[in-house]
Amino acid sequence: MGLPASSPGLLDRATAADRAARVRYRRALMLMVMTLVVPGSAQLVAGNRRVGRLATRVWAVLVVLGVSGVVLAAWHHQFAFRFAFDPTVLGLLRLGLMLLAIGWAALFVDAWRIGQPLSLSLPHRRTVVGLNGVLCFSVAGTLLFGAHLVGVQRDFILTMFSGDTVTNQHDGRYNVLLVGGDSGAGRWGMRTDSMTVASIDATTGKTVLIGLPRNMTNFPFSKGSVMHKAWPHGFDCGYPTCELNGIPTWVGDHTSLFKGLENPAMSGTISAIEGITGLKINYWAMVNLAGFRGLVDAVGGVTLNVRQPIPVGGLGSDVTGYIKPGVRKLDGFDTLWFARSRDSSDDYSRMARQKCVMNAMLHQVSPQTVLTNFEKIAKASSQMISTDIPASEVDRFMALALQAKSQPVATLSLVPPLVNTADPDIALIHRKVAETVAASGHPVVHHRQKKAPAAVTGGSIGSLKSGYAANDSNDLGAVC
Repeated sequence: MGLPASSPGLLDRATAADRAARVRYRRALMLMVMTLVVPGSAQLVAGNRRVGRLATRVWAVLVVLGVSGVVLAAWHHQFAFRFAFDPTVLGLLRLGLMLLAIGWAALFVDAWRIGQPLSLSLPHRRTVVGLNGVLCFSVAGTLLFGAHLVGVQRDFILTMFSGDTVTNQHDGRYNVLLVGGDSGAGRWGMRTDSMTVASIDATTGKTVLIGLPRNMTNFPFSKGSVMHKAWPHGFDCGYPTCELNGIPTWVGDHTSLFKGLENPAMSGTISAIEGITGLKINYWAMVNLAGFRGLVDAVGGVTLNVRQPIPVGGLGSDVTGYIKPGVRKLDGFDTLWFARSRDSSDDYSRMARQKCVMNAMLHQVSPQTVLTNFEKIAKASSQMISTDIPASEVDRFMALALQAKSQPVATLSLVPPLVNTADPDIALIHRKVAETVAASGHPVVHHRQKKAPAAVTGGSIGSLKSGYAANDSNDLGAVC
């Protein structure tokens, strides 16, 4: 006896039910996609239109602001930097991202609700729930992570750039004193290990690095300063007490003279730098050399031309190894030793190598590197740098740094054979500084007769007698 044939009416009803189920499934998926592309559009189509109108209008405003901001930043970099370094703006942006994450997640949940999940088949229901969860957590998680990064940036700005005094440019330039500090047991505060003035053209960003040896003696202070009143005829109490890097120690022993000054050691050092170079210092930045290692690691290392084996260790401790010659990418540990090693070399060779590290960092650290390693860089920087540059001025210097990346850096170091560090000719120094700064405003011309010396000592081109090339060059990159 054969099976009864199915009724055509039952088949039609089954096919119609399947089609309706597929339509509901596609509708539920489309509502989530619409929420992803235009938040609130799902509510406009099938839900609470009032919520939908509010959400889509907010989204439209954010899109317009975002696109306008990107276009404006592309044409006017300083706008982007001002936006990125204003603590108030960053605080509002962080709050906005958090609210956006919560609101967008709520719209995804509502889109799932109005998709009528209980009317779907079990496989379809599971798919819709899984996809909604992925989209909801992905979008909200991305926005919350962005809020976290904005918070890191805001904390970084508030921690590092705590200065409150804005100074004007001097003769069209900003002069920033960069001090390498070295703290340790038994030392008062932080010892100034290296001193460099970055003289920056306020329009073009063209930079001149002027290096000062830490062992200079018998130098004057800027008139009117506390140090000038204490030493009207120069810092001449003898070696090694009255060397340039001994000023913080002297200030620490005479704090009663510096009442009311927030950072007397730095004020004393700046008055010496101004007296020696004839330049007026706008701001200072102290770099803890021990923390410099973390910054180099955070940017992924720096490529340097190692001309001779550079000892790791020495001068009171064992040499534990060598940085091998060649053009190589060094990590933070090796870069720090490349800049600081004095075994088998002298202070002036080390100053030359330090200038090469500065030049490499300026030209090799790209905006892309900063963005992809932002949190590590911010953490390393806040641990290694202190400065009196106000947060309101950071955008200006960031814009100048971008301009400087495309230009050669000039350098002048006040060291032998040009300068007798034990008895410096201050008039000569003032003249050479002025000439170097003035020459930096002109295109770099490479003269055949000014080729760098062939000798290599302590990892730097040149020698103590002839002068290290990186200590006096109109194109630092060419001699490093």
